[in-house]
Amino acid sequence: MPPVDQRVLVVGTTADYIEWIRACAPDQVLFLTEPAVRQAADEPTPFRHEEILCDLTDERQVLEVLVRHLDEWQMTLDGVACYDCESMALAARLAGVYDLPYPSLQAVNNCRDKFRCKALWRAAHLETPAARKIGSVDAATSFFRETGGPCVLKPLSGSGSEFIFRCDSERDCERYYRNIAQGMERRRNHRLYQPFAGDTPDILAEAYVDGEEYSCDFVLENDRVTVIRIARKLLFDRDPFGTAKAYILPGILPATIGTDEFKQTLSRSAMALGIRRAVCMLDFIVHDGRMVLLELAPRPGGDCLPALLRRCHALDVLPLMLDFARQKPLALHLSASHRPMVGLRLHAGQAGTLVDIEDHDLRRDPRVQEVHLMRRPGHRIQRPPEDYDAWLLGHVLFVPDPDRDVATQCRELHDKLTIKIG
Repeated sequence: MPPVDQRVLVVGTTADYIEWIRACAPDQVLFLTEPAVRQAADEPTPFRHEEILCDLTDERQVLEVLVRHLDEWQMTLDGVACYDCESMALAARLAGVYDLPYPSLQAVNNCRDKFRCKALWRAAHLETPAARKIGSVDAATSFFRETGGPCVLKPLSGSGSEFIFRCDSERDCERYYRNIAQGMERRRNHRLYQPFAGDTPDILAEAYVDGEEYSCDFVLENDRVTVIRIARKLLFDRDPFGTAKAYILPGILPATIGTDEFKQTLSRSAMALGIRRAVCMLDFIVHDGRMVLLELAPRPGGDCLPALLRRCHALDVLPLMLDFARQKPLALHLSASHRPMVGLRLHAGQAGTLVDIEDHDLRRDPRVQEVHLMRRPGHRIQRPPEDYDAWLLGHVLFVPDPDRDVATQCRELHDKLTIKIG
Protein backbone atom coordinates (compact mmCIF):
# COMPACT_ATOMS: atom_id res chain seq x y z
CA MET A 1 0.00 0.00 0.00
CA PRO A 2 1.19 3.56 -0.66
CA PRO A 3 2.28 5.54 2.42
CA VAL A 4 -0.48 7.47 4.15
CA ASP A 5 -0.39 11.24 3.68
CA GLN A 6 -0.87 12.72 7.18
CA ARG A 7 -2.04 16.33 7.39
CA VAL A 8 -3.02 18.92 9.97
CA LEU A 9 -6.45 20.34 9.20
CA VAL A 10 -6.36 24.17 9.35
CA VAL A 11 -9.93 25.36 9.72
CA GLY A 12 -11.14 28.60 8.17
CA THR A 13 -8.16 30.91 7.99
CA THR A 14 -7.18 33.77 5.67
CA ALA A 15 -5.41 33.61 2.32
CA ASP A 16 -2.25 35.30 3.60
CA TYR A 17 -1.94 32.81 6.46
CA ILE A 18 -2.49 29.94 4.01
CA GLU A 19 0.36 31.12 1.81
CA TRP A 20 2.60 31.67 4.85
CA ILE A 21 1.91 28.14 6.14
CA ARG A 22 2.37 26.57 2.70
CA ALA A 23 5.81 28.19 2.48
CA CYS A 24 7.03 27.15 5.94
CA ALA A 25 5.31 23.76 6.20
CA PRO A 26 4.90 22.39 2.66
CA ASP A 27 2.84 19.21 2.19
CA GLN A 28 1.84 19.13 5.86
CA VAL A 29 -1.55 20.88 5.88
CA LEU A 30 -5.05 20.52 4.49
CA PHE A 31 -6.86 23.88 4.44
CA LEU A 32 -10.61 24.16 4.94
CA THR A 33 -11.49 27.54 3.43
CA GLU A 34 -14.52 29.73 2.76
CA PRO A 35 -14.97 30.17 -1.03
CA ALA A 36 -15.26 33.96 -0.59
CA VAL A 37 -11.77 34.05 0.97
CA ARG A 38 -10.25 32.34 -2.06
CA GLN A 39 -12.23 34.46 -4.55
CA ALA A 40 -10.94 37.70 -3.00
CA ALA A 41 -7.34 36.49 -2.57
CA ASP A 42 -4.31 37.90 -4.37
CA GLU A 43 -2.20 34.97 -3.14
CA PRO A 44 -1.58 31.89 -5.31
CA THR A 45 -4.29 29.23 -5.22
CA PRO A 46 -3.15 26.03 -3.45
CA PHE A 47 -3.16 22.75 -5.35
CA ARG A 48 -6.50 20.93 -5.36
CA HIS A 49 -5.37 18.33 -2.83
CA GLU A 50 -4.24 21.06 -0.40
CA GLU A 51 -7.47 22.99 0.02
CA ILE A 52 -11.18 22.31 0.39
CA LEU A 53 -13.50 25.20 -0.50
CA CYS A 54 -16.76 24.86 1.38
CA ASP A 55 -19.48 26.86 3.13
CA LEU A 56 -18.18 26.65 6.68
CA THR A 57 -21.59 27.51 8.16
CA ASP A 58 -22.97 24.14 6.99
CA GLU A 59 -21.34 21.63 9.32
CA ARG A 60 -22.95 18.59 7.68
CA GLN A 61 -21.72 19.61 4.25
CA VAL A 62 -18.26 20.35 5.65
CA LEU A 63 -17.98 16.86 7.11
CA GLU A 64 -19.28 15.17 3.93
CA VAL A 65 -16.84 17.07 1.72
CA LEU A 66 -13.96 16.46 4.13
CA VAL A 67 -14.60 12.69 4.24
CA ARG A 68 -14.69 12.51 0.43
CA HIS A 69 -11.51 14.56 0.08
CA LEU A 70 -9.55 12.44 2.55
CA ASP A 71 -10.67 9.28 0.75
CA GLU A 72 -9.92 10.64 -2.72
CA TRP A 73 -6.40 11.77 -1.85
CA GLN A 74 -5.59 8.95 0.60
CA MET A 75 -5.04 11.37 3.47
CA THR A 76 -5.49 11.09 7.21
CA LEU A 77 -5.64 13.85 9.79
CA ASP A 78 -3.15 13.94 12.65
CA GLY A 79 -4.10 17.34 14.06
CA VAL A 80 -6.53 20.27 13.95
CA ALA A 81 -5.42 23.90 14.14
CA CYS A 82 -7.30 27.19 14.01
CA TYR A 83 -6.08 30.80 13.88
CA ASP A 84 -9.41 32.64 13.67
CA CYS A 85 -12.13 33.20 16.29
CA GLU A 86 -15.08 32.57 13.97
CA SER A 87 -13.72 29.11 13.04
CA MET A 88 -12.87 27.78 16.50
CA ALA A 89 -16.27 26.16 17.14
CA LEU A 90 -16.12 24.26 13.84
CA ALA A 91 -12.54 23.22 14.61
CA ALA A 92 -13.69 21.85 17.98
CA ARG A 93 -16.49 19.85 16.37
CA LEU A 94 -14.24 18.36 13.68
CA ALA A 95 -11.55 17.52 16.23
CA GLY A 96 -14.23 15.66 18.19
CA VAL A 97 -15.32 13.70 15.12
CA TYR A 98 -11.74 12.59 14.39
CA ASP A 99 -10.76 12.18 18.06
CA LEU A 100 -7.96 14.73 17.78
CA PRO A 101 -6.77 17.08 20.52
CA TYR A 102 -8.39 20.51 20.58
CA PRO A 103 -10.25 22.55 23.22
CA SER A 104 -13.82 21.34 23.73
CA LEU A 105 -16.77 23.05 22.09
CA GLN A 106 -17.91 24.16 25.54
CA ALA A 107 -14.52 25.75 26.25
CA VAL A 108 -14.60 27.53 22.89
CA ASN A 109 -18.10 28.85 23.57
CA ASN A 110 -16.99 30.02 27.02
CA CYS A 111 -14.30 32.11 25.29
CA ARG A 112 -16.52 33.39 22.50
CA ASP A 113 -19.33 34.54 24.83
CA LYS A 114 -17.73 37.55 26.53
CA PHE A 115 -20.33 37.66 29.30
CA ARG A 116 -19.96 33.99 30.18
CA CYS A 117 -16.17 34.36 30.05
CA LYS A 118 -16.21 37.17 32.60
CA ALA A 119 -18.72 35.38 34.82
CA LEU A 120 -16.47 32.31 34.94
CA TRP A 121 -13.44 34.46 35.71
CA ARG A 122 -15.24 36.19 38.56
CA ALA A 123 -16.29 32.81 39.95
CA ALA A 124 -12.60 31.83 39.89
CA HIS A 125 -11.71 35.05 41.79
CA LEU A 126 -9.90 36.57 38.81
CA GLU A 127 -10.18 40.33 38.32
CA THR A 128 -12.18 41.40 35.27
CA PRO A 129 -14.39 44.42 34.50
CA ALA A 130 -17.96 44.44 35.80
CA ALA A 131 -20.21 43.43 32.91
CA ARG A 132 -23.82 42.84 32.00
CA LYS A 133 -25.56 41.36 28.97
CA ILE A 134 -28.05 43.94 27.66
CA GLY A 135 -30.79 43.94 25.04
CA SER A 136 -32.05 47.50 24.94
CA VAL A 137 -31.02 51.15 25.05
CA ASP A 138 -32.61 51.47 28.50
CA ALA A 139 -30.47 48.61 29.80
CA ALA A 140 -27.36 50.33 28.45
CA THR A 141 -28.12 53.66 30.10
CA SER A 142 -29.11 51.88 33.34
CA PHE A 143 -25.72 50.12 33.44
CA PHE A 144 -23.97 53.45 32.86
CA ARG A 145 -25.81 55.07 35.77
CA GLU A 146 -25.21 52.14 38.13
CA THR A 147 -21.46 51.96 37.43
CA GLY A 148 -20.97 55.73 37.28
CA GLY A 149 -19.42 55.58 33.79
CA PRO A 150 -17.56 55.54 31.56
CA CYS A 151 -18.55 52.17 30.15
CA VAL A 152 -17.78 50.13 27.06
CA LEU A 153 -20.37 48.59 24.73
CA LYS A 154 -19.41 45.69 22.48
CA PRO A 155 -20.97 42.66 20.74
CA LEU A 156 -21.19 39.55 22.89
CA SER A 157 -19.19 37.51 20.39
CA GLY A 158 -17.06 40.03 18.52
CA SER A 159 -13.33 40.05 17.93
CA GLY A 160 -10.67 42.73 18.08
CA SER A 161 -12.01 46.28 18.12
CA GLU A 162 -15.04 45.56 15.93
CA PHE A 163 -18.11 47.55 17.08
CA ILE A 164 -16.51 48.48 20.39
CA PHE A 165 -17.42 51.92 21.75
CA ARG A 166 -16.53 53.88 24.86
CA CYS A 167 -19.50 55.72 26.34
CA ASP A 168 -18.90 58.84 28.41
CA SER A 169 -22.57 59.78 28.77
CA GLU A 170 -26.04 58.26 28.64
CA ARG A 171 -26.46 59.84 25.21
CA ASP A 172 -23.35 57.94 24.07
CA CYS A 173 -24.95 54.74 25.35
CA GLU A 174 -28.08 55.37 23.30
CA ARG A 175 -26.16 56.21 20.13
CA TYR A 176 -23.59 53.46 20.31
CA TYR A 177 -26.08 50.78 21.31
CA ARG A 178 -27.98 51.52 18.10
CA ASN A 179 -24.73 51.59 16.10
CA ILE A 180 -23.82 48.12 17.35
CA ALA A 181 -27.32 46.76 16.78
CA GLN A 182 -27.35 48.09 13.21
CA GLY A 183 -23.84 46.82 12.54
CA MET A 184 -24.69 43.34 13.82
CA GLU A 185 -27.85 43.30 11.72
CA ARG A 186 -25.77 44.08 8.61
CA ARG A 187 -23.41 41.24 9.51
CA ARG A 188 -25.86 38.75 10.97
CA ASN A 189 -24.75 36.14 8.40
CA HIS A 190 -21.08 36.58 9.30
CA ARG A 191 -19.72 33.55 11.14
CA LEU A 192 -18.33 35.79 13.88
CA TYR A 193 -21.85 36.69 15.01
CA GLN A 194 -24.03 33.90 13.64
CA PRO A 195 -24.20 31.67 16.72
CA PHE A 196 -25.50 34.62 18.73
CA ALA A 197 -27.73 36.19 16.05
CA GLY A 198 -31.31 36.51 17.35
CA ASP A 199 -34.21 38.92 17.23
CA THR A 200 -32.62 40.96 20.03
CA PRO A 201 -28.92 41.75 19.59
CA ASP A 202 -26.63 40.32 22.24
CA ILE A 203 -24.56 43.25 23.45
CA LEU A 204 -22.25 43.47 26.43
CA ALA A 205 -21.96 46.50 28.69
CA GLU A 206 -18.66 46.58 30.53
CA ALA A 207 -17.18 49.00 33.05
CA TYR A 208 -14.31 51.00 31.55
CA VAL A 209 -10.96 50.25 33.18
CA ASP A 210 -8.10 52.68 32.69
CA GLY A 211 -4.52 51.46 32.32
CA GLU A 212 -1.90 50.04 29.96
CA GLU A 213 -3.21 47.27 27.72
CA TYR A 214 -1.24 44.10 26.97
CA SER A 215 -1.53 41.00 24.82
CA CYS A 216 0.12 37.69 25.71
CA ASP A 217 0.51 34.33 23.95
CA PHE A 218 1.16 31.29 26.10
CA VAL A 219 1.09 27.51 26.01
CA LEU A 220 -0.91 25.56 28.59
CA GLU A 221 0.00 21.87 28.65
CA ASN A 222 0.30 19.31 31.44
CA ASP A 223 -0.78 21.96 33.99
CA ARG A 224 2.23 24.05 33.04
CA VAL A 225 2.37 27.49 31.42
CA THR A 226 5.06 28.58 28.97
CA VAL A 227 4.94 32.23 27.93
CA ILE A 228 5.56 32.81 24.22
CA ARG A 229 5.41 36.61 24.20
CA ILE A 230 4.09 39.65 26.05
CA ALA A 231 3.36 42.74 23.95
CA ARG A 232 2.17 46.16 25.09
CA LYS A 233 -0.47 47.80 22.95
CA LEU A 234 -0.43 51.39 21.76
CA LEU A 235 -3.86 52.93 21.17
CA PHE A 236 -4.31 56.35 19.54
CA ASP A 237 -7.18 58.66 20.49
CA ARG A 238 -7.87 59.53 16.84
CA ASP A 239 -8.53 55.88 15.94
CA PRO A 240 -11.77 54.02 16.72
CA PHE A 241 -11.86 53.03 20.37
CA GLY A 242 -10.03 49.81 21.16
CA THR A 243 -7.97 49.76 17.97
CA ALA A 244 -4.44 48.50 18.58
CA LYS A 245 -2.34 50.89 16.48
CA ALA A 246 0.94 49.25 17.43
CA TYR A 247 2.47 46.51 19.57
CA ILE A 248 5.74 46.83 21.50
CA LEU A 249 7.65 43.59 21.98
CA PRO A 250 8.68 42.72 24.59
CA GLY A 251 6.06 44.29 26.80
CA ILE A 252 7.50 44.97 30.25
CA LEU A 253 5.11 44.33 33.12
CA PRO A 254 5.31 46.40 36.30
CA ALA A 255 7.29 45.01 39.24
CA THR A 256 4.03 44.53 41.15
CA ILE A 257 3.26 41.53 38.91
CA GLY A 258 5.78 38.79 39.67
CA THR A 259 6.66 36.02 37.22
CA ASP A 260 5.10 33.22 39.26
CA GLU A 261 1.94 35.24 39.92
CA PHE A 262 1.70 36.10 36.22
CA LYS A 263 1.96 32.46 35.12
CA GLN A 264 -0.57 31.38 37.74
CA THR A 265 -3.01 33.97 36.43
CA LEU A 266 -2.51 32.75 32.85
CA SER A 267 -3.16 29.16 33.91
CA ARG A 268 -6.22 30.04 35.99
CA SER A 269 -7.66 32.27 33.25
CA ALA A 270 -7.62 29.40 30.76
CA MET A 271 -8.66 26.61 33.12
CA ALA A 272 -11.61 28.64 34.43
CA LEU A 273 -12.97 28.55 30.87
CA GLY A 274 -12.51 24.79 30.54
CA ILE A 275 -9.23 24.85 28.63
CA ARG A 276 -6.71 22.21 29.65
CA ARG A 277 -4.35 22.21 26.67
CA ALA A 278 -3.99 25.00 24.11
CA VAL A 279 -1.93 27.82 22.70
CA CYS A 280 -3.81 30.83 24.07
CA MET A 281 -3.96 34.58 23.62
CA LEU A 282 -4.93 36.70 26.62
CA ASP A 283 -5.67 40.42 26.49
CA PHE A 284 -5.52 42.30 29.78
CA ILE A 285 -5.10 45.75 31.31
CA VAL A 286 -2.71 46.64 34.09
CA HIS A 287 -4.67 48.90 36.46
CA ASP A 288 -3.08 50.11 39.69
CA GLY A 289 -0.40 47.45 39.31
CA ARG A 290 -2.91 44.58 38.95
CA MET A 291 -3.99 42.45 35.99
CA VAL A 292 -7.59 43.00 34.85
CA LEU A 293 -8.57 40.32 32.33
CA LEU A 294 -10.39 41.30 29.13
CA GLU A 295 -10.64 38.29 26.84
CA LEU A 296 -8.99 34.97 26.00
CA ALA A 297 -8.99 32.76 22.92
CA PRO A 298 -7.40 29.33 22.31
CA ARG A 299 -5.33 30.63 19.40
CA PRO A 300 -2.24 32.85 18.99
CA GLY A 301 -2.58 36.61 18.60
CA GLY A 302 -3.19 37.98 15.13
CA ASP A 303 -2.74 41.40 13.50
CA CYS A 304 1.00 41.91 12.90
CA LEU A 305 2.01 39.93 16.00
CA PRO A 306 3.14 36.73 14.20
CA ALA A 307 5.38 38.77 11.91
CA LEU A 308 6.71 40.78 14.87
CA LEU A 309 7.45 37.63 16.85
CA ARG A 310 9.20 36.05 13.89
CA ARG A 311 11.36 39.13 13.28
CA CYS A 312 12.11 39.83 16.96
CA HIS A 313 12.66 36.30 18.30
CA ALA A 314 13.03 34.18 15.13
CA LEU A 315 9.97 32.24 16.33
CA ASP A 316 7.24 31.41 13.83
CA VAL A 317 4.01 30.81 15.72
CA LEU A 318 2.08 29.57 12.67
CA PRO A 319 4.03 26.30 12.17
CA LEU A 320 4.39 26.07 15.95
CA MET A 321 0.60 25.62 16.05
CA LEU A 322 0.92 22.71 13.62
CA ASP A 323 3.46 20.99 15.85
CA PHE A 324 1.25 21.60 18.88
CA ALA A 325 -1.76 20.12 17.04
CA ARG A 326 0.34 17.01 16.33
CA GLN A 327 1.36 16.83 20.00
CA LYS A 328 5.02 17.28 19.14
CA PRO A 329 7.41 18.82 21.70
CA LEU A 330 7.64 22.57 21.16
CA ALA A 331 11.03 24.18 20.65
CA LEU A 332 10.57 27.52 22.42
CA HIS A 333 14.00 29.09 22.73
CA LEU A 334 13.32 32.76 23.39
CA SER A 335 16.11 35.09 24.40
CA ALA A 336 15.73 36.38 27.95
CA SER A 337 16.10 39.96 26.74
CA HIS A 338 15.78 41.61 23.35
CA ARG A 339 15.90 45.21 22.17
CA PRO A 340 12.34 46.51 21.81
CA MET A 341 10.72 46.20 18.42
CA VAL A 342 7.42 47.72 17.32
CA GLY A 343 4.76 46.41 14.98
CA LEU A 344 2.88 49.42 13.56
CA ARG A 345 -0.39 48.83 11.74
CA LEU A 346 -0.94 51.08 8.72
CA HIS A 347 -4.47 52.44 8.38
CA ALA A 348 -6.09 54.62 5.73
CA GLY A 349 -7.19 58.02 6.98
CA GLN A 350 -10.21 58.29 4.71
CA ALA A 351 -12.62 56.17 2.69
CA GLY A 352 -12.51 55.89 -1.09
CA THR A 353 -10.68 54.00 -3.81
CA LEU A 354 -6.94 53.44 -3.39
CA VAL A 355 -5.32 55.08 -6.42
CA ASP A 356 -1.64 54.75 -5.43
CA ILE A 357 0.43 53.50 -2.50
CA GLU A 358 4.17 54.17 -2.15
CA ASP A 359 6.50 52.98 0.63
CA HIS A 360 9.98 54.06 -0.60
CA ASP A 361 10.47 56.71 2.11
CA LEU A 362 9.25 54.25 4.73
CA ARG A 363 11.67 51.53 3.66
CA ARG A 364 14.62 53.94 3.62
CA ASP A 365 14.19 54.85 7.28
CA PRO A 366 17.04 53.20 9.25
CA ARG A 367 14.67 52.13 12.03
CA VAL A 368 12.55 50.03 9.69
CA GLN A 369 13.13 46.27 9.56
CA GLU A 370 10.18 45.12 7.47
CA VAL A 371 7.27 46.59 5.50
CA HIS A 372 4.27 44.54 4.45
CA LEU A 373 1.60 46.11 2.25
CA MET A 374 -1.57 44.11 1.68
CA ARG A 375 -3.53 46.45 -0.63
CA ARG A 376 -3.12 47.39 -4.28
CA PRO A 377 -4.49 50.28 -6.35
CA GLY A 378 -8.18 49.72 -6.98
CA HIS A 379 -8.86 48.53 -3.44
CA ARG A 380 -12.06 49.98 -2.01
CA ILE A 381 -11.35 51.53 1.39
CA GLN A 382 -14.07 51.77 4.01
CA ARG A 383 -13.49 52.86 7.57
CA PRO A 384 -15.06 51.72 10.83
CA PRO A 385 -17.81 51.21 11.72
CA GLU A 386 -18.81 50.38 8.12
CA ASP A 387 -15.85 48.00 7.72
CA TYR A 388 -13.10 47.07 10.16
CA ASP A 389 -10.88 45.26 7.65
CA ALA A 390 -10.83 47.38 4.50
CA TRP A 391 -9.02 50.36 6.05
CA LEU A 392 -5.99 48.26 7.06
CA LEU A 393 -3.23 48.71 4.46
CA GLY A 394 -0.45 46.62 6.03
CA HIS A 395 2.19 46.95 8.74
CA VAL A 396 5.75 48.08 9.38
CA LEU A 397 8.17 46.55 11.91
CA PHE A 398 10.80 48.89 13.34
CA VAL A 399 13.36 49.28 16.11
CA PRO A 400 12.50 52.52 17.92
CA ASP A 401 15.07 55.09 18.95
CA PRO A 402 15.43 54.40 22.70
CA ASP A 403 15.44 58.05 23.77
CA ARG A 404 12.27 59.11 21.97
CA ASP A 405 8.57 58.54 22.54
CA VAL A 406 7.41 55.42 20.68
CA ALA A 407 3.98 56.83 19.82
CA THR A 408 5.61 59.88 18.21
CA GLN A 409 7.85 57.62 16.13
CA CYS A 410 4.81 55.60 15.06
CA ARG A 411 3.16 58.75 13.74
CA GLU A 412 6.36 59.79 11.92
CA LEU A 413 6.68 56.45 10.15
CA HIS A 414 2.99 56.25 9.33
CA ASP A 415 3.28 59.65 7.62
CA LYS A 416 6.10 58.28 5.42
CA LEU A 417 3.63 55.97 3.69
CA THR A 418 2.35 57.90 0.67
CA ILE A 419 -1.16 57.01 -0.41
CA LYS A 420 -3.55 58.60 -2.88
CA ILE A 421 -7.25 57.97 -2.45
CA GLY A 422 -9.82 58.92 -5.08
